[in-house]
Amino acid sequence: MSLSTEAMPGAALPDPGATTGPAATGTTATGTAATDAAPADVAATVTRLHAAFAAGRSKPLAWRKAQLRALRRLLVDQEAAFTAALHADLGKSAAEAYTTEIGFTINEIDHTLRHLDRWLRPRRIPVPLALQPARARTVREPLGTVLIISPWNYPLQLALAPLVGALAAGNCAVVKPSELAPATSAALAHWLPRTLDRQAVAVVEGGVPETTTLLEQRFDHVFYTGNGTVARIVMAAAARHLTPVTLELGGKSPVVVEPGSDLATAARRIAWGKFMNAGQTCVAPDYVLAIGDTAPTLEAELTAAIREMYGTDPAHSPDYGRIVNERHFDRLTALLADGRPVTGGDHDRADRYLAPTVLADVDPDAPVMREEIFGPVLPIIRVPDLDAAIAFITARDKPLALYAFTASAATKRRLTTETSSGALAFGVPNAHIAVPGLPFGGVGESGLGQYHGRHSIDTFSHTKSVLDKPLLADPLRPAYPPFTPLKSRLLRRIL
Repeated sequence: MSLSTEAMPGAALPDPGATTGPAATGTTATGTAATDAAPADVAATVTRLHAAFAAGRSKPLAWRKAQLRALRRLLVDQEAAFTAALHADLGKSAAEAYTTEIGFTINEIDHTLRHLDRWLRPRRIPVPLALQPARARTVREPLGTVLIISPWNYPLQLALAPLVGALAAGNCAVVKPSELAPATSAALAHWLPRTLDRQAVAVVEGGVPETTTLLEQRFDHVFYTGNGTVARIVMAAAARHLTPVTLELGGKSPVVVEPGSDLATAARRIAWGKFMNAGQTCVAPDYVLAIGDTAPTLEAELTAAIREMYGTDPAHSPDYGRIVNERHFDRLTALLADGRPVTGGDHDRADRYLAPTVLADVDPDAPVMREEIFGPVLPIIRVPDLDAAIAFITARDKPLALYAFTASAATKRRLTTETSSGALAFGVPNAHIAVPGLPFGGVGESGLGQYHGRHSIDTFSHTKSVLDKPLLADPLRPAYPPFTPLKSRLLRRIL
C-alpha cells in the first residue's frame, strides 16, 4: 500500500521513488542526520514510544504541561526559523505565517493550558436508585501512541495543533510532516526532538515509503489531514489494527451572497478568506452562489478588493503566496478556461505564481466545479433565489464549511436547518477556526472527527466509566436467581 500525504483532491498516487528534496535528507527523530528512515528505523521508533507510554512516561499532568510550555517556547524562540521555512515552501509573508501558523498554534497552547485541569477533572454521574448505594464517575485516560500525518498547505499549524491535543491528553506521538513542504518538514525534524521528550515524541520525515511503513505499525489513534483519496487508504490501514481515526479533509465550501448584503464588505472578506495562502486553505471559499442580481456588483467589488489587498500586480506583493509545486500549478491553470475572467488569470510557472482570479458565467458542470479547487480561482454562479442555492448545496457532498452573507434572519435559520456542513459561518469565512472553543472538523466526504480546544482532548482520550459499589450491604439480592413471583414483582417496581 502506497500513498502521498499531499492534500490535493483527486490526486493520483505518485511514484514512491519520486520523493526528493530536503525532506528526503532531513534529521530523524533520534536527532541523527540520515536519509529517509528505513522501515526498521520506523518500526523501532514506534516500539520505543509504545514502551514509553506503557511505562507511564506521558501520563502525569506535570509532564503534559511541561511539554506544552516547551512547545510554546520553541515557537516563540524560533519564530524566524519557522517563518523562513514557510516562506521557502509557500511564499508566505511573515505576517501570514504568524497569524495562520505560529501565532495560531501559540493561542491553541495557551487555551489548552488555561483549561486543561478542568477538562481532565473526573465527572460525577448520577446512579439509579436500584443500584444505590454506589458512586459513578467518568475519567479520561490517554489512548497511547498516536500518529499525526500533516499536509503541506499549513505545514506547521496542521502538524502542531493536533500534537497539542495529543500531548495534553497524555499520549506519545509520531509526527509525519509533509514532504511537499520540505523546509518546514526539516525545521520540525530538527527542533521537535531538541525541545520535546524524545522518549515520547518523534518526527519521521520522508515521502510515500515512510508513510506507508508508518501505517503498517499499530497505533492507538491516527490523525490525518489531507484529501479523501488518501484518507481512504489511511482508514483501510488503520482498520487492520482496529485503530480509530480522525480524518480532516476538505471539500467545495460555498459562499451564499444575498441581495441586501453590504457587498463591498462581503467582497473584502471573501477575497481575504479565498486568497490567503494563495487559496491553498481547506476552509477557503471554493465558489460563490450569487442570488438574484448580486453578481455584477459583487464581481466589481471583488476586483476592487483584490487590488486593495495585493495591488495592481499581485506578483510583486510581499503578502501574496505561491502555489506549492508545478503539478498543482498545472492543475489550477487548466481551470482558467472554465469561465469568463473577471480579474486575474496571469500566471508564471517558473515562479509558481497564479494571480488571484475570479471567474464569472461558470457552468455548474465545468471542471472547476467538480473538485475542490485548492488554489486562487474563485468561480461565481448565479442562482435565482435561496431555494435554488440550498438545492445546489444539498445536491453535492457535504462541505467542510458553508458561508453566507445575508441580512435576513430567516435565511440564517434556513441555512442552519436545511443544509449540512462541518461548520456554518455568517458574515465571514475561515474565522471559525480561530475560536478555540468551537470544534473543527468535517462531515461525510469533508471529514470524520473533530479537534481544537476541549474537543482535542475528546479525540485523543478514552472516557472510562467507573462504578464503585460497597460490599457492606447487598441490595442486589432480589436480582439473583432463583426468581420467585415476589422477586419478579419487586424487580419490576425498582427497575
